[in-house]
Amino acid sequence: MTFAFHSDAAEKILAELTTREQAAVETVRRSLEGDPGRGRPLPGTDTLTVEVLPEQTGGRGISVVYRHDADLDAVLILWLIAGP
Repeated sequence: MTFAFHSDAAEKILAELTTREQAAVETVRRSLEGDPGRGRPLPGTDTLTVEVLPEQTGGRGISVVYRHDADLDAVLILWLIAGP
């Protein structure tokens, strides 16, 4: 099983989200532990992203941007980008 962690920046943003938005991000975090390669690669980088739709958050859309290190069997969630 892969372990998924939040960076300091992601933790700060997570604290500013609504309860439903936090729950949606937590669902993505847990799903990355089971399937770390499920995200869409960002061109020209070694990062991936999973999009959370506004219907899932009850508000804003959120992009969960992360890196997966196969050698460490770990995911680091770098940023949470919340829409307007």
